[in-house]
Amino acid sequence: MNLLTERDLALLSRLLRAEELACKKANVYANTLTDQALAEELGAVSRAHAGRFSALFTMLGGKE
Repeated sequence: MNLLTERDLALLSRLLRAEELACKKANVYANTLTDQALAEELGAVSRAHAGRFSALFTMLGGKE
């Protein structure tokens, strides 16, 4: 694997924070909605963000 530059690491760190926040927000919204169909859609959005977070974290050499 290629070594990551300081700039690469900073960008990946920002992406991780953004994915984590988006996942948490979608999860909160999914849990507060009364429309079940919308809640399920936001649950799927939350899981998608969690998957991207996991992929980025793994790319950085983190363990799951």
